[in-house]
Amino acid sequence: MTIAIVLLALAVGCYLVAVFEGWAVHGRFSLTRPAISALALLGREQILPRTPDRLFFETGPILLLVAGLLSVAVIPLAPGLIITDLAIGALFLNAALAYVLVALIMAGWGPNGAYGMIGGWRFLGQFIAYAMLIVMPITAVAMRAESLSSTQIVLSQAALWNVFYQPIGFVLFVVAALGVAWLPPIDLPTGGGDLGGGVEAEYTGARLAVWRLARLVIIVALSGATVTFYLGGWLGPWLPGWAWTALKTLAVAAAMLTLGRHLPRLREARYLAVSWKLGISLALANIFLVGVIALVVPI
Repeated sequence: MTIAIVLLALAVGCYLVAVFEGWAVHGRFSLTRPAISALALLGREQILPRTPDRLFFETGPILLLVAGLLSVAVIPLAPGLIITDLAIGALFLNAALAYVLVALIMAGWGPNGAYGMIGGWRFLGQFIAYAMLIVMPITAVAMRAESLSSTQIVLSQAALWNVFYQPIGFVLFVVAALGVAWLPPIDLPTGGGDLGGGVEAEYTGARLAVWRLARLVIIVALSGATVTFYLGGWLGPWLPGWAWTALKTLAVAAAMLTLGRHLPRLREARYLAVSWKLGISLALANIFLVGVIALVVPI
């Protein structure tokens, strides 16, 4: 029953995120646009590239969807409303997100086309940059909770949300989340206009529909992780816990979709330099500060 409820909430969340993304991109609010687009994709012919690696080409979108679903599995909607409450939930989430890289490399390599391959290698560059910006903020969050369980991390924020306790970690995690979901201004794998679609350029029909659904699941998973780690999860007055989780998750997803479209797009070399020189330095400083505060003024 819990699995069915979580998957239903995920489906509704993905649809609402798709509605908001359409609004952010096209400037028109339409509740029916995602459904019409999905039906149109499912009805189109599936065109194969001339000389594809069929295993990689077919597996890439499916693996991306699986990575998103695995990430959602350890994010609690409310007390007891979680697919699997692992003692290492935060670590499991990080491991699941690593398969996003594998999926994009496979999707880029599989069609045996220039645009897709360049997009896949661009994402590899992003992964090198943002991987530590996910692991290190999660480490600081786990230090405060004294646990890697996502449920315990939420409970540790009963007195003060982590967004106030460690704002540096929050900013770094959100930036890394933009990179994982290849959202603007860090949308290097799809090119943002210079790669003709990048890793998804050769996908059509149902394959493209699965790819876009998987990306929506990744966005919802990352938004839910941000809520769990920094915004108190289900904690909040008056409303039931699942409602607070849903509202916060949608708000974070909307902010991520909107924020990037008002910022200049970064070149890969610039993003790598900023991530390694500034991002990791700030992440280390955040871990140090959290450790000192936990020793001096436990919260």
